[in-house]
Amino acid sequence: MLSCSLCIHDERTAKIDIINGKPLCRECRDYLAHKPNKEKIRAELEELMKKVDKAIVAYSGGKDSTVALYLAKEKYEIDVEAVMVDHGFMAKEAIENAKRIAKYLDVPLTILHHDYSDIFREALLKAQSPCKKCSRRTMEKLRKYALKRGIKYIITGHEIPFGHKAYRLMKNGIIQIRLLTLMSEEERFKILEKLPFEFPTLYGYTTNCLILGPALERYYERWGYSFETRRIAALVRYGLLDREKALRKLKKPKVSEKIKSEIYRRSGLEGMF
Repeated sequence: MLSCSLCIHDERTAKIDIINGKPLCRECRDYLAHKPNKEKIRAELEELMKKVDKAIVAYSGGKDSTVALYLAKEKYEIDVEAVMVDHGFMAKEAIENAKRIAKYLDVPLTILHHDYSDIFREALLKAQSPCKKCSRRTMEKLRKYALKRGIKYIITGHEIPFGHKAYRLMKNGIIQIRLLTLMSEEERFKILEKLPFEFPTLYGYTTNCLILGPALERYYERWGYSFETRRIAALVRYGLLDREKALRKLKKPKVSEKIKSEIYRRSGLEGMF
């Protein structure tokens, strides 16, 4: 089975072509054909951040949004509000981290409670990823919240840019800024060491979500690989994550029966798997 020579895709997860004697997935081929100017992207991000005086940080209580909150408050000295959307399946450790970090940084924390069980139930039933629908719904709720509060900027903890930009324009003039654009995992962990962040023991590549482990397990059982592959492949492609670490993150999670039973019960799927 062919594997991409640049990222971690293989023939199960992407179309692989032989280019100049090397196997490349279509995503890496496009990346190399239109290679982003990383210095320019970072420079534009820094210029944009000079204009940001007030923002909300999309705060999940996980490691990446924690780093984003820290940078917004301490490096850029922005008047920030941390806003968590609790979709009903947030780990209690993530909520505790969110409260502890917000207090430590002296940042107001708002927790919005919404029920995403419809998204998660469908994902588990169909052995699909819930992440895209969850993220889309969360960003829309944050956009509406920012609009109501008269705040123009939403800062998120993503590392991969929007194409060749670290930001995007949302509806009604709201701007989403991916503040960790092109920041490596090593750089992020160095910042976390300064903070009272406690790493929870969760299943899958997450530090905040209970649903990810069972959803990954279901997907892996159906399709034989992780639905996180595309996102983690992008991190490898951009040089933000070591290939070996990436492959470890893509292994099938071994979720405890206790956790699975709780997730299925809360999703209305008890006894179905």
